[in-house]
Amino acid sequence: MDQLQLTFHGAAGTVTGARFLIEGRDTRLLLDCGLFQGMGADERNVPAPPTSWSRLDGVVLSHGHLDHSGYLPVLVRAGYRGPIHCTPATAEMVALILRDAARLQHEAARRGGYDDALYDEDDVDQLLSQRVVHPYGATFRIGQLEARLRRAGHILGSATIELRERGAYDATLVYSGDLGRARHPMLRAPEDLPGAGTLLIESTYGDRVHPSDPLSALADEINRIAERGGTVVIPTFAIGRAQEVLWYLRHLEDAGRIPALPVSLDSPMAIDATDLFCRFPEEHNLDMEALMDARHCPLCCQRFEMARTPDESRRLARRHGPMIILAGSGMVTGGRVGRHLARLLPDRRNGVVFVGFQARGTPGRALVEGAVEIRLGGEPIAVRASVASIGGLSAHADAPEIIAWLRRWKRAPDRTYVVHGEPDAASAMAARITGELGWTAKVATLGTTVSI
Repeated sequence: MDQLQLTFHGAAGTVTGARFLIEGRDTRLLLDCGLFQGMGADERNVPAPPTSWSRLDGVVLSHGHLDHSGYLPVLVRAGYRGPIHCTPATAEMVALILRDAARLQHEAARRGGYDDALYDEDDVDQLLSQRVVHPYGATFRIGQLEARLRRAGHILGSATIELRERGAYDATLVYSGDLGRARHPMLRAPEDLPGAGTLLIESTYGDRVHPSDPLSALADEINRIAERGGTVVIPTFAIGRAQEVLWYLRHLEDAGRIPALPVSLDSPMAIDATDLFCRFPEEHNLDMEALMDARHCPLCCQRFEMARTPDESRRLARRHGPMIILAGSGMVTGGRVGRHLARLLPDRRNGVVFVGFQARGTPGRALVEGAVEIRLGGEPIAVRASVASIGGLSAHADAPEIIAWLRRWKRAPDRTYVVHGEPDAASAMAARITGELGWTAKVATLGTTVSI
């Protein structure tokens, strides 16, 4: 095989399940190894990976979120024992995320009465022993290719991935992973890149522009719910989003734009992820003196508490009155947020505030689209609480931010494939790249193979 081949095994026509297979003359590797989430996810995740994947030369992770790393334990269970390349912070993140995922899958299997989950903690322990960490900017080899990770600004450890054939000046392929915001309140901006022959660009918000003042909308929702004596529930992803929301809440409190309500973080993984911000100062742009001083920590609200244990979570679920609860998961697909919503959704005084993307087929998407009843834990729950979705707080770049990042490339790619977006968003991004930049851009098709 003289030319490198790229096959889209996920994140094509959908937001989740990022898996991109690269095959060359003497090299085979996988960019990301994520779970599908949302409608039809179980059917897509159950099949074992191809037998040949057990002999891959390497896996390179863009970051630790489940839709980019959550299929790794399945790959390891199927026999893969090669290196898993990532940044130091991503190595820590996947340990948190995948151990939690294994536990949740075990609980789901027990409740559903079936024999086995996709993977267990032994599979996670095995893959953690295969991690190979690389600092941003360092070059490492995988067969005939050289790889480099650069800062993506999405969550701690997130990276763009460059692949080049040995001795080549420009990258043969660049994969954006999840691209962060240019003006993120906590993380450094995505690094600019010189160019590539082939580009894989995400499009989660490829058809949208983030609002310019999302904090006002967040403050308005919190104030309305507090004034009627209700509880604010904010479903949050434990990695990245929970920490950002805490930052925003503290900012609004200090500015007097919301009352100093009790704020509870009900997620052991989010609590551990928050601690990681202190361990990786090179990742963020926070004032480290303030971060290390608990009295002025920008991630600690004035009346802040953490619910780490199940008993602490249950006690929190029995409380009433104006307060704010942050709990996972961000799309209401599992985790502790279900307990809170089951109790609070039927009461009109309460409110749910979504601050991130809701994939099709998830309970979160149903709530945002106006469902009057949802099922949580197999039980029907009436929805009488208010439901709001606040745009602009996402850790994903919106369409103009993606175009602005691409516009700074010194050399246009020969071909661009739009990935990691629902069909409308991906099509809009492809059209925008073609129309505004004059590049050749196509929406990737699941299961297809192209030359690079």
